[in-house]
Amino acid sequence: MTEFTQISVSIEAVAEVTINRPKQLNALNSQTLTELDQALDLIENSNEVRVVIIRGSGEKAFVAGADIKEMKDKGAIEATEFSRLGNAVFQRIATLRQPVIAAVNGFALGGGCELALACDIRYASENAVFGQPEVGLGIPPGFGGTQRLARLVGPGYAKELILTARNIKSDEALRIGLVNKVVALEDLDKEVKSVADRIAKQAPIAVESSKALINQGLDLPLEHALELEALSFGSHFATEDQKNGMEAFVNKEKPTFNRK
Repeated sequence: MTEFTQISVSIEAVAEVTINRPKQLNALNSQTLTELDQALDLIENSNEVRVVIIRGSGEKAFVAGADIKEMKDKGAIEATEFSRLGNAVFQRIATLRQPVIAAVNGFALGGGCELALACDIRYASENAVFGQPEVGLGIPPGFGGTQRLARLVGPGYAKELILTARNIKSDEALRIGLVNKVVALEDLDKEVKSVADRIAKQAPIAVESSKALINQGLDLPLEHALELEALSFGSHFATEDQKNGMEAFVNKEKPTFNRK
């Protein structure tokens, strides 16, 4: 376990990143974002990590938003740089080669909702609350909310949530496709770890390629995306994982994957 001031990260097959500002409801300030960026460095430089879980400490909040006390006195240039910092870190999460799962409990508002949006899979507890309240503070979302939310739930729902600054509970978040699954708070860690462990057992190169193909293909014409998929599909037949996986299937055995 590596402990920063506001972030902790464990480096193993299922890496876990925890935001540790429970008294501030895990609000994101510049230091938190910088430490999160450093945690991603550790993950990217590890050949051991196959899946990443991101969570907030305590039972009240995943991340209640960006730190308004830090933001309120910024000028336009400083605020732009703060937005760029958050967007850069969240984009690293979105494009990280390993899948990232958000374990969302309690408040996931503003920057917290945007952090969850940057993850690949979102599991929420029954007490989770999502929202983009920024317009009530005189600003638009600044860490990707106007872009990722619309891509995930559609522009209609995204505009309604952002323009009204309305918070929604986990059941509505599930209904509109903002989260993948809702579970009891006491079951959240177990459920997230279960899906992470299942992903970690699969061929890592194929998992990482599949994530990249989905991300890249969404911004391409379908025919170009299909060709990208075909090229990636073919390239995996030169890997040991493909040989081990298919040989094990034919022999009715469990495969062993070693990232080759």
